[in-house]
Amino acid sequence: MLGATGLVGRAVAAALEPRHDLVRVSRTSPVRADLADPASLDALFETAADAVVCCAANVPLRPLAELTDAQVLDDLRAKLLGQVALVRRAAARLNDGGSITLTGGTFTEPVPGSGLGALVNAGLEGFVRSAAAELPRGLRINAVSPGWISETLAAMGRTGGTPVAVVAEAYRALVEGDATGTTVVPR
Repeated sequence: MLGATGLVGRAVAAALEPRHDLVRVSRTSPVRADLADPASLDALFETAADAVVCCAANVPLRPLAELTDAQVLDDLRAKLLGQVALVRRAAARLNDGGSITLTGGTFTEPVPGSGLGALVNAGLEGFVRSAAAELPRGLRINAVSPGWISETLAAMGRTGGTPVAVVAEAYRALVEGDATGTTVVPR
């Protein structure tokens, strides 16, 4: 599981741990990987795995007028290209019938500064649908587009969003279910 250290990642790990043996992956864990460095992803598949869950690589809010070309490329590399690289490696190494669950974002709820995130997440959603038609050996691919998290908004003095436990349940259901090519927007 990539990205198990953030709010959503910790909740997803807690939802999966009762029924799955997890390997938590971060830049600081014993098994290290960084979506911005596709070569680092190879180490994830040195042992057999049934599922890959990626909760890493959020795209920060930045007003369009303030975006630099370098920021655009960095965000595309980490969030979109990194998850594509992860899927390519997982498709070659996951056990038959395995599950790949990626993370989208908030493009269904645009706010100022979310344009780049909307671009990346819309691309990811299209990629998930397309990859589902291509993956071999009964592999499944899905994504969760969590949107705004209630606990994060509350910390900013705002209301609304989706509780992190509801988001974590969406990941668990996709890992353990039969769906493929789907992006779930939990509410």
